Amino acid sequence: MSEVIDSPESPQAPESDTKMEIDWVRCIPFYLLQISAVSVFFVDFTWMAVIMSILMFFPRMFGLTGFFHRYFAHRAYKTSRWFQFVGAVLGGAAIQRGALWWASHHRDHHLHSDTEKDIHSPKQTGFFYSHMGWFMTKENYNFKSDRIKDFTKYPELVFINKHDVLVPVLFFIFCYCVGHFWNGLFDIEDTSTWALTGWQLVAYSFCAGTVFLHHCTFCVNSLAHVWGTRPYKTTDTSRNNILIAFFTMGEGWHNNHHHFQSSARNGFRWYQIDATYMILKLLSLVGIVWDLKPVPKHVVHRTAQAEADQAQQEAENATAV
Repeated sequence: MSEVIDSPESPQAPESDTKMEIDWVRCIPFYLLQISAVSVFFVDFTWMAVIMSILMFFPRMFGLTGFFHRYFAHRAYKTSRWFQFVGAVLGGAAIQRGALWWASHHRDHHLHSDTEKDIHSPKQTGFFYSHMGWFMTKENYNFKSDRIKDFTKYPELVFINKHDVLVPVLFFIFCYCVGHFWNGLFDIEDTSTWALTGWQLVAYSFCAGTVFLHHCTFCVNSLAHVWGTRPYKTTDTSRNNILIAFFTMGEGWHNNHHHFQSSARNGFRWYQIDATYMILKLLSLVGIVWDLKPVPKHVVHRTAQAEADQAQQEAENATAV
């Protein structure tokens, strides 16, 4: 869209229109990555390729859930400078831009959740924009440094955030090299079930694995606001979804998270499996992370039904008086 001049002849475009404007040209690399998932049909299938794809899926998912989300966005625990850099690199391999860009926009989401200022709300902009359209827009491409001043003081984080293509390129090279040297390193026959090639691992792990990872995490913004249960009366439409929780290592307990977002734990109850929290807990036992923020017991038990019961009791008490 051409520049709009603020004058009587050319009125200023509404802010909402600007935020909804997708930069189709800039997003070409994203489209190509999505299309690249079909590359698995042009390489040989082996179970080792599938296994390696899974082995590379969950660490990168943890980079997003454990670092980008719970550490950089919410400061739900503390860690050392070197390990926060490791987390920024690990999350960067998920190819969702830099940790600081990701966390700054996520903080905005919580600040304005499901209001007109929410950057990805299915209630406000529809399913497509909440799922993926929001980060394709010109407005949200920008890095909101004022939202994350607590981390912009680290030059190494600023560097990989500014040069966010660097880690994905290194991950591409890593996938190719692992696959290329795999058979020779372990003396595996090329026709074996456990064989790998460089391009095979690129297709399965870098291409298809990344696309699947993308849409699993995108579902937290979109699907987890329209499908699932709402045990807590939050001011937004967040929901708990066990399927999303499984693939995103605990992020699917989204209503829990919106109810008490500062906790390092999203699965409040024992049966709500939260793999991200389990890993953080293990890391805390060896001193790599510390001060994991807990969920107070009164918060866990303050469910929607409990609130409804309390409101009914208060109404009955008022009537009796």
